[in-house]
Amino acid sequence: MQNKITRLFGIEHPIIQAGMVWASGWRLASAVSNAGGLGLLGAGSMYPEVLEEHIIKCKKATSKPFGVNVPMLYPDIEKLMDIIVKHEVKIVFTSAGNPKTWTSFLQGKGMTVVHVVSSVKFALKAQEAGVDAVVAEGFEAGGHNGRDETTTMVLIPSVKEKIDIPLIAAGGIATGRAMLAAMVLGADGVQIGSRFVASPEASSHELFKKWVVDAKEGDTQLTLKELAPVRLLKNKFFDDIQKAYASGATKEELIKLLGRARAKKGMFEGDMEEGELEIGQVSGLIHNITPAAEIVRELMEEYHRAKTEMQEY
Repeated sequence: MQNKITRLFGIEHPIIQAGMVWASGWRLASAVSNAGGLGLLGAGSMYPEVLEEHIIKCKKATSKPFGVNVPMLYPDIEKLMDIIVKHEVKIVFTSAGNPKTWTSFLQGKGMTVVHVVSSVKFALKAQEAGVDAVVAEGFEAGGHNGRDETTTMVLIPSVKEKIDIPLIAAGGIATGRAMLAAMVLGADGVQIGSRFVASPEASSHELFKKWVVDAKEGDTQLTLKELAPVRLLKNKFFDDIQKAYASGATKEELIKLLGRARAKKGMFEGDMEEGELEIGQVSGLIHNITPAAEIVRELMEEYHRAKTEMQEY
């Protein structure tokens, strides 16, 4: 299947595995890349020396293209970028910041740069900054999210209407049918996060993976909009947040409640009560832990099957 996205990255399928914190290490990224998609290392939860280790191991595990996702709010971002340049990573996805800051620098090093956005406004800013493509991520997505609560079904055609560069859809996509829907809405490819969390290769804790596959509709909710909006599975920590809101907690009190390393505690260390459990609404459609290569295969098979079925109407 060849289109703008497969040609841009040199991959077989227009499927990008999201660079998620505490889930997207070298095992997952290389497995997705070997299966014909684009695997991303999630640098947001890695110290610079850890990212370097994962890049080296990923290069040994795959000869296919892979990339790194870098949240631009990362405190040591210069060190991360130095490592990415040093090891000649060819694809960088940036998020949570101004794309103008790093795009021209990275492209000057021969890299393809993609920026993640949550609105038409930011998609246009990314295009103006010269990025090679954008990921438009809807409100359904897990983890940190846009403040406008625009759903993927509205966001994708809205962005497509305004930009000329390739568009990747994200948020609420875990099946081949959803992938087809995103492409019909105007996307050239899809970025998928939550589905790949429920894989043996994801570095997340096994207890977290179990919670993901056991999740039902309504088990996630966006919260902490005063700090940085984040979609979480409901657990004791989530309940504590709700109680804090009910008692009129200030922003400072919410910051204190959040504390440090709360996401690591939950998703990586497996504290299902006190940890921050970031996952998308689509977790309600994920029912098993499946190898990453099998996920890619199932996505493409269902995509083509659904496409054929639609042609019969």
